[in-house]
Amino acid sequence: MQQALVLEKKGVLSLREIDLPTQVGPGDVEIEIDTVGVCGSDVHYYTHGAIGPYVLREPMVLGHEAAGTVVQVGADVKGLKVGDRVCMEPGVPNLSSRASKLGLYNVDPDVRFWATPPIHGVLTPYVVHPAAFTYRLPDNVSFAEGAMVEPFAIGMQAATRARIQPGDVGAVIGAGPIGIMVALAALAGGCARVFISDLSADKLKIAGQYPGIIPVDVTERPFAEVIAEKTGGWGADVVFEASGSSRAFKGMFDLVRPGGAFVLVGLPVEPVEFDVAGAISKEVRIETVFRYANIFDRALELIASGKVDLKPLITGTFGFRDSIKAFERAAAGHASDVKLQIKVKE
Repeated sequence: MQQALVLEKKGVLSLREIDLPTQVGPGDVEIEIDTVGVCGSDVHYYTHGAIGPYVLREPMVLGHEAAGTVVQVGADVKGLKVGDRVCMEPGVPNLSSRASKLGLYNVDPDVRFWATPPIHGVLTPYVVHPAAFTYRLPDNVSFAEGAMVEPFAIGMQAATRARIQPGDVGAVIGAGPIGIMVALAALAGGCARVFISDLSADKLKIAGQYPGIIPVDVTERPFAEVIAEKTGGWGADVVFEASGSSRAFKGMFDLVRPGGAFVLVGLPVEPVEFDVAGAISKEVRIETVFRYANIFDRALELIASGKVDLKPLITGTFGFRDSIKAFERAAAGHASDVKLQIKVKE
């Protein structure tokens, strides 16, 4: 039995003991959790009880953005040892599935992903995880940064799907945590500059701290108008939808150049409509992103190199005993908050 932050049902959290797996298999490691990020999906399960087909039907431990220290290794584990500081890829696929064999293990129907019903997450002191999906943190990467690798990997997946060419102009709809990380990944992937839009001046101010990211407040001026002006009427080479708002799909192809790419990252909770003729007339390439695959270690390398600094995005850290307060604050949606974290090891 371990203490854990448990989502009992929609809208009800408790910090209590729960029976969690502790058996370390030959290819596993046991990890003492240090830091866990509060993700929008965690908050959505808390406030809505479901995300699409994933429905909370029984109590579930939350948390999947995590870093910690190895305290036990399985007999067959190589490359990791007790005392190693690590971050963990939270989705474990069936490695014999057709999706995994194609390198698309993120869309494996059998994937077991932390804090996705019915799989427990990691807001608890200790977890057992396959060593194959556990990555040692370089000495210059903190636990807080290690817990940011998971959301940054989504940005990396989006930038990879966009097939960015050096010097491209990018545009991101939505300056939340994922939107900013998508913009940073797009810059790291070769974009010369990235415009990012939002309704929140606070979030745009945070995004605008980064060289190469140009914030656009859409309460003052339409995003498409700014992109047209800054590109001579041509449009952005790659556009990323990271807001998850159904309203973002109206006029979406006004942002992208002929032959450009539109990458769908945000997950709308409502059905959306978009202009098929507008996409066809420009021959826009539409890509989609679901989590990530074969990219976690590359995301960590970029952070370790110093080319991507995610520390300014951490806007609040709570102790484990205050986990419920952290989720209440995240659910309140303060405009100045980007990423909240919970320090499990106090």
